[in-house]
Amino acid sequence: MFRFAKAAVNLSGQTARQVRHGSTVPQDFHAKYGTSMLLGGAVFCTAVWAYVLTQTGITWNLSPVGKIMPKEWREPEE
Repeated sequence: MFRFAKAAVNLSGQTARQVRHGSTVPQDFHAKYGTSMLLGGAVFCTAVWAYVLTQTGITWNLSPVGKIMPKEWREPEE
């Protein structure tokens, strides 16, 4: 039991990183691919929203202010 506790406390830096992240992938992944992944995601998101806004035919509930004229008042009948 003592050896297990000692090993658990004295984890090396590499082992601690593997335990925290659950991966043995080199840690320079974000340095190599981070910017391209971010830009690719932004382009994808923009393309999807452009399609949704222009091609799906959804009627957006835009404000009618300035587009609808009020009806004239009717005089009360006596």
